[in-house]
Amino acid sequence: MTRLNLRGFDIRKGHLDGAAQQRLIDALRPVLKAAPLFHPSTASGRRMSVRMTSAGPLGWVSDGRGYRYQGAHPKGMPWPDIPQPILSIWHEVTGLDRDPDCCLINYYGEGARMGLHQDRDEADFSWPVVSISLGDDALFRIGNTSRGGKTESVWLNSGDVVIMGGPARLAYHGIDRIRFGSSRLLPKGGRINLTLRVAA
Repeated sequence: MTRLNLRGFDIRKGHLDGAAQQRLIDALRPVLKAAPLFHPSTASGRRMSVRMTSAGPLGWVSDGRGYRYQGAHPKGMPWPDIPQPILSIWHEVTGLDRDPDCCLINYYGEGARMGLHQDRDEADFSWPVVSISLGDDALFRIGNTSRGGKTESVWLNSGDVVIMGGPARLAYHGIDRIRFGSSRLLPKGGRINLTLRVAA
């Protein structure tokens, strides 16, 4: 494993080996069946290119009413529990006893991206956000705590884990593109990104 620090982002390259990555994919299958992926839209009505769902007591949603956490999937069903293998990674890399409230699951298909944004819908920014990459490579761009200025980018590969805490917690970040088909982890290609957050 290689550990990088890029603008306060703790990037752990190769943190999860192939077997650990497959265990996460297997653990996610019942979650995705219970709470299917959906296309969110921005507050302005533009449909996002990623599909998403959540696990845990709260899930993150975005629609015409804005960005927020809520206790049920847009179709009304409760969010499933966060699988234990995912919780184990949270506790391992953060050293925290508290469980996260939300595991946001983003699926990036061919051509999907995520513009620069801040994670600021949580009640307390002192808790870190943990990001787990599975599947295709993604070009991760890191900005500043305010819009504009110079940015830096790094390729995230399957099995990489990123911890965003401290000064990096409110830094702008996003995914410019993925290398579709660069990994064999997902049978149909694409990238799954798991982000674990304390929301309430």
